[in-house]
Amino acid sequence: MNKKTLITSLLTCSLLTVGVLQSGYKPWEEGMFPLSEIHKLDLKKAGLKINQNEIYNPNGTSLVDALVNVGGCTGSFISNQGLIITNHHCAFSAVQLASTPEHDYLTNGFVAATHEQEIEAKGLTCRITDSYEDVSDRILGAVAQITDPSSRLKLINDAMKNIAVEAEKKDPSIQAEVSEMFIGKTYVLFKYKTIQDVRLVYVPNRQVGEYGGETDNWVWPRHTGDFSFMRAYVSPDGKPAKYAKNNIPYTPKKFLKVNPNGTNEEDFVFILGYPGRTFRHRPAQFIEYQQQFVLPYVSNLYDFQNTTMENAGKKDKATEIKLATRIKRNANVLKNYRGKLQGLKGIDLISQKKTEDAALAKFINNNVDVKARYGNLMSDIDNLYKLINGDAKRDLWLTQVYNSTSLLGVSKNINAFKMALDAQPGNQKEAFFNQNKPRLKQFLAGNYEAYDIDADRKIFKKMLMDAAQFSSDQPVNAVAKISNKSTDQEKAIDDVVNNIFGTTKLKDTAYVFNTLLASAKSISAYSDPLLSFEKDIASQITELKPEKDRRDGVLNKLMGDYVNVKEKFLKKDFIPDANSTLRLTYGYVRGYWPADASYMRPYTTIKGILEKGTSGNPEFDYPAQIRALWEAKDFGPFAKKDLKDVPVAFLYNMDTTGGNSGSPVMNAQGELIGVNFDRAYGATINDYAWNESYSRSIGVDIRYVLWVAAKIDKANFLLKEIGVKI
Repeated sequence: MNKKTLITSLLTCSLLTVGVLQSGYKPWEEGMFPLSEIHKLDLKKAGLKINQNEIYNPNGTSLVDALVNVGGCTGSFISNQGLIITNHHCAFSAVQLASTPEHDYLTNGFVAATHEQEIEAKGLTCRITDSYEDVSDRILGAVAQITDPSSRLKLINDAMKNIAVEAEKKDPSIQAEVSEMFIGKTYVLFKYKTIQDVRLVYVPNRQVGEYGGETDNWVWPRHTGDFSFMRAYVSPDGKPAKYAKNNIPYTPKKFLKVNPNGTNEEDFVFILGYPGRTFRHRPAQFIEYQQQFVLPYVSNLYDFQNTTMENAGKKDKATEIKLATRIKRNANVLKNYRGKLQGLKGIDLISQKKTEDAALAKFINNNVDVKARYGNLMSDIDNLYKLINGDAKRDLWLTQVYNSTSLLGVSKNINAFKMALDAQPGNQKEAFFNQNKPRLKQFLAGNYEAYDIDADRKIFKKMLMDAAQFSSDQPVNAVAKISNKSTDQEKAIDDVVNNIFGTTKLKDTAYVFNTLLASAKSISAYSDPLLSFEKDIASQITELKPEKDRRDGVLNKLMGDYVNVKEKFLKKDFIPDANSTLRLTYGYVRGYWPADASYMRPYTTIKGILEKGTSGNPEFDYPAQIRALWEAKDFGPFAKKDLKDVPVAFLYNMDTTGGNSGSPVMNAQGELIGVNFDRAYGATINDYAWNESYSRSIGVDIRYVLWVAAKIDKANFLLKEIGVKI
């Protein structure tokens, strides 16, 4: 940054601050605001140029009608023909399933110039928020007189399901879901429309869409073209329907206008999206549990799994493609978790929470009425977490074991099916088998999607070796049977693994689908050591369930009380934690100082792609056309004048988390100017705490999206469809 630019930037910030103070507007508001809270905000003072009702209007069409939840990510309609823009990594699994060694769309990308060329995005659906309704009184009223924790939680869950079923009966065209906004405190009924036919339209080359790979994941500066285009289809009569050739593009109630001019530093921006889970309103003990157990265990396990699967993928291209999605998901989680660990320790959040909780306890004890109701709250929380921590290693192992080993997931589905089949009267077994076999095959196909026998065997052994090290007060019974019989645990486990994988026929997908599932008799008669091992795992999970349900019930009540009393103490209403329901967050395009004398500017450019490309790291390889176009300064209308280059990614101080991937970043006019895809490394801690000084989210700049589409992949038909002239 030259002296003139620095002075201008500082002056801009100063003027902004003065304007903010004079207007009485509080900037940098933490929070992912539910639709029900948007009316309480004054976004005009923050910088919004359109009427606030244009964002959300319960009595008419608004920007929220352009939002979709697709594959656990967010997307947005950008044309009246159902065209959706989201992230490259959100389409990744569908691209992987469509890829073969002969047609490797995962590596080479995919462009469909016509509707007929578009490919089914297997496994993806679009969910659109239709409406919402607060049903807290109905749910909490059903448990007002219930004191038993397990019964209370069961009644809450039953009430949530019953309200959803009732809503779907009234309107069969919607899917209903009751979401817990504050644990044990507030509940909202959401009604969704689901589009089942989604197709891939344009996915850039992997060297663009995944540029920087895991080296750059959760890192700034970033140069990743993390975008893709899909299209939603419905039946000819306009109703949601499964994939069919005669389906037609969906016409959304609203679609976003794309503004090819992008943004400038300090511009007001906002996001609508479906953020996953945050845990801001939890006590110190919860943060300790995360820091001591969850984050290190899962990140280390996924690291081992990925190394194992990457080595397995070296055998051939088909195996590499097969394991790609699982590797990518694992890598994203493990780096995120390690970032959280670093962040938690860096700001010493546990100590901060303990200080807050001590002040809260003092408030409770100093107020007669509050103490009468909440006097045991803090000690009850502490005692519950002592129990949770005591079983943490085994609980985490049991949570991860089925996802770790594909064949164990297969055996779980087969054992469950066999149990249900055996429970049928003799004359009804065949009918039950025929009726439920398609569903079983669907589950098994999911288990086999990322299955490789060599990787499975090594990961299975790793899980058994880990469990063998647990203390005697939290054993995994199926493993204890093995390890307790021998002084050489590893040899005993090796023998069992070799026996299981040598004996089981479940490793042969053709046998499973063609022979095992040929009849009710064949599946009932089949048995092997893997099924027996899984039965032992399932049996222990069943034995532990009553106590787990009791603890969950206690936790539900305690966390509701914790939020209630904390709101009284602080004399403020909290914004509910994210829970995958539609939210708004807002802020400004802004850089930050991650460390002393290390200012990070809010834009990266194509020049940075070329600079990283000299490192020798293959994750920084890029298509040759990028250098040729950059050297020719062939930027079209997409250059940012002050940068004299095309902006690739940009930073903003909005409050985002997982699930916000693919969220549209909009300007003060409600126009699309970017697509959110990540956070800076220090902001991985956003799930637990947010701070304007270090919480930065990252989006791909719309100018780079359009430049790549037009100049690299010749997808000008898309620019025409979204109304962008070049």
